[in-house]
Amino acid sequence: MVVSPVPAVWPGHSYPLGAVYDGAGTNFAVFSEVAEHIELCLIDDTDNTETRIGLDEVDGYIWHAYLPGVGPGQHYGFRVHGPFDPAAGHRCDPGKLLLDPYGKAFNGDFDFGPELFSYDLNDPESSGPPPALDSLGHTMTSVVINPFFDWAADRSP
Repeated sequence: MVVSPVPAVWPGHSYPLGAVYDGAGTNFAVFSEVAEHIELCLIDDTDNTETRIGLDEVDGYIWHAYLPGVGPGQHYGFRVHGPFDPAAGHRCDPGKLLLDPYGKAFNGDFDFGPELFSYDLNDPESSGPPPALDSLGHTMTSVVINPFFDWAADRSP
């Protein structure tokens, strides 16, 4: 499922973190102290195509946006642009689709090939640039959930 074209991108809120559906759209918020730019990627789970949306609002290292019309079942991930300095612990690589660290649901499998790694598997100590391999289609995706549940018809165990 994917919303295409995206009807609008609003600034959204920096809290709560993760993807939060409110009945009309979804707020996306993720923390990164070192990112220079973060893209929200809406994934069409039928053919693994993506729609990239820049998260242009940043408050206290929290990148965020609200997308009206995006709801439960939407697969997504993030791409982080920034420094690639393994010695400092920074491995920003926009070729890697990242799961939402605050996500509540995930889908898919990991295909443990070179596409998942931000270094050359033949030279793991290399501090050179990451291989130009895209991980989309080789990794799991985060999924927006519906936080509303009607407990009225539920029975006690």
